[in-house]
Amino acid sequence: MKKIYVFGHKKPDTDSVTSAIALSYLKNQLGMNTEPRVLGDINNETKFVLDYFHVDVPKYLNDVKLQIKDLNYRRGYFINEKESVYHAFEEMTKKNVSTIPITDENGKFTGALAMKDIARNQVDGNHTKLYTSYEHILEVLEGEEVLRFNDEINGEIDVVSFRSSTFIDSFPIQKNTILIVGDRYNIIEYAIQNGAELLIITGGNNIKDSMIELAKEKKVNIIKTKKSSFDTANHIWLSNYIKTMKFTKDFMCFDEERDVNDLIEASNKTRFSYYPITDKKNNCLGLLKLADINDRTKKQVILVDHNEYVQSVDGIEEADVLEVVDHHKIGNLGTTVPINFRNMPVGSTNTILYLMYQENGIDIPKDIAGLMMSGILSDTLILKSPTTTELDRSAVYFLSRKVNISYEEYGIQMFKAGSSIQGKTKEEILYTDFKNFEIDNKKVGIAQVFTLDVDEFFHEKEEYVHLINQISKTQGYYIWALFVTDVIKNGSYIFYNEGADDTLENCFGSLEQGSYLDGIVSRKKQVIPAIMRIMERK
Repeated sequence: MKKIYVFGHKKPDTDSVTSAIALSYLKNQLGMNTEPRVLGDINNETKFVLDYFHVDVPKYLNDVKLQIKDLNYRRGYFINEKESVYHAFEEMTKKNVSTIPITDENGKFTGALAMKDIARNQVDGNHTKLYTSYEHILEVLEGEEVLRFNDEINGEIDVVSFRSSTFIDSFPIQKNTILIVGDRYNIIEYAIQNGAELLIITGGNNIKDSMIELAKEKKVNIIKTKKSSFDTANHIWLSNYIKTMKFTKDFMCFDEERDVNDLIEASNKTRFSYYPITDKKNNCLGLLKLADINDRTKKQVILVDHNEYVQSVDGIEEADVLEVVDHHKIGNLGTTVPINFRNMPVGSTNTILYLMYQENGIDIPKDIAGLMMSGILSDTLILKSPTTTELDRSAVYFLSRKVNISYEEYGIQMFKAGSSIQGKTKEEILYTDFKNFEIDNKKVGIAQVFTLDVDEFFHEKEEYVHLINQISKTQGYYIWALFVTDVIKNGSYIFYNEGADDTLENCFGSLEQGSYLDGIVSRKKQVIPAIMRIMERK
């Protein structure tokens, strides 16, 4: 069953991370194969939560772009360099392709053999040398084993085309001679006496018992075939090991973890029809035909705590979004088919998950209950935010009883752990909880930091404002604002870029850098709606 990834937005906060874990657990209980992921580093608050309830941090998901491994390429289609040229030809014919990847004895990619390579060898190759296995010769000649002393045959091919006396007088038999002969018994005896490497008896002719006994003594390999000497001479070179042939060693191949777009870009330049596929250790995995690009299996994902392209994972437009569970405004995420879209005006995504567990009759384990409670407390400022609903309160009451802790005391510990800015750069602090928005075709960025000690920011107020101005100018923001939210006072201090004061004053009244906005604690319900009303009115 294909793995389905469940994840929140690019700037992971406690609600997005815990809801991804909680929803993944629920889906797995319902028979799906899901895995929670995160799209970035978790903050201190979330780390505290996961450590408190002994839950591992989900793995990082870089993107969901289509990779070569998502294409239905010819997996397992390659051949070892010690297989025969004939076997390679048969494989290509059977698969209706004109190229096959070659591997060494360890499965490493060494090059690619094409039909044109075989054809070229047929025309101008050296057909007097043979280096192969006894078995390969049997296969190509449809032969019968008479005597075998060597599993590997390496020598020079000679075909008897003269009468016996002439051949014996003029053609000395060497230890590496591979002799193709019919019923010329004098020549057969002569070759055995001189210890030839291999005798190939053609035309289905039998060999005398006395000669077989002599061949056993001299350890001469013998194969019998029904093919004529002419056919045998024409076909035996096909039993050679592939590695004896000239084939392309520097053939362009692709790691299956590479993006499909990389391959398409390369194909537009090279115009190749086939691309061997490898892993990061150069193990050959198969062959991709350019036409296979349209035969793909998209990555499947479930989104929590967001529903906008700009906030989601890179490559989201190339994935199959199966479901969305969110408590924010409906954004610009579109799908090609109907999906389950659960969106409710509550304070936390975990509150919706609380209902989903109840609706499906799934018991919430203690660790999952603790995570869900933490997500709700984080997004509702311990149930003090204006986004808080009665459903949020009911969920927290139930979940806190499940884990048997005081949600208020725990919530203060959680915020204290998350509000520490020690060891962080100013830029890291600004992007701890940051979200991008597009309003009236203008970029708006809103950062929010929760703290129990606002003096930490005012001591370095000028540096923060300078950095905000720098970011807004270089990245083209119409508004870039930081809301430092005092959890105890239940309000926020605002810092913003030059040029944003007119819009922000229309939202919140007369302002200066660091103005206190009493009761303003919710980016989703108070800040963004107010900015949207003013900007869309202009």
